[in-house]
Amino acid sequence: MFNAVEGNTTFYASPTPSTIAKWAEQAQPGFRFVFKVPKRITHDQRLRDVHGELDVFCSLLEPLGELVGGLTLQLPPSFGPSDLDALDRVLGRASDAHRWSVEPRHPEFFRGGGRRMFDELLARHGAERVLLDTEPLFAQPPITDAGREECQQKPQLATITEPLTGHPIVRCIGNDDPEVTEAGLQRWEPVVARWLRDGRTPTFFVHTPTNLDTPALAQAFHAAVAMRVPGLAPLPRPLPVEQWPDRLF
Repeated sequence: MFNAVEGNTTFYASPTPSTIAKWAEQAQPGFRFVFKVPKRITHDQRLRDVHGELDVFCSLLEPLGELVGGLTLQLPPSFGPSDLDALDRVLGRASDAHRWSVEPRHPEFFRGGGRRMFDELLARHGAERVLLDTEPLFAQPPITDAGREECQQKPQLATITEPLTGHPIVRCIGNDDPEVTEAGLQRWEPVVARWLRDGRTPTFFVHTPTNLDTPALAQAFHAAVAMRVPGLAPLPRPLPVEQWPDRLF
């Protein structure tokens, strides 16, 4: 039904070669996986002395070929300006075979000089900043247990809408009320439409506390952007039920 998926499971554990082979077999042409680098690299080791592990992880994904749409380094909230040298070293040695993006969580990277330093570092390496938007999540108090848990896990930070490369990545974290999420997505419609008209190729991920309503929300968002960008390619047609994969993750 959609043309990209965020590979969150790789954040917690590296997939087995057999799982990689299954993903390669199940994915349709044009589909893209955007994988998170394992947290043992980003959180446990804080990007120190990780070049060997990072090379192993990238090699593990090689059978997917062009299905890999990018790799994301999600940084822990405590990873601040004093840690940028470690990020600089990792990106300097990162595989040229993949597009790289970095998702910061430290407040200093969202304002003033801290933001400039962070963005300039990424720009030097051709990496993208993941544009995380949690405003819909915190727009009103949660009404479900899943919503309350999501609010505890996600940061409440300023939303940045300026990409660094021609391949923006947005993670929009919605509310447990679909109408609140829809309102949050509407703010992105002109932004994404402008990127497309400028020749950029954005990847936009929609999340909600349960993710039960994300397919409909994503389809509606794509349709709304298509109204602003005539000629935008439609989303892939969903597979017949008998062809649905048992699982991707």
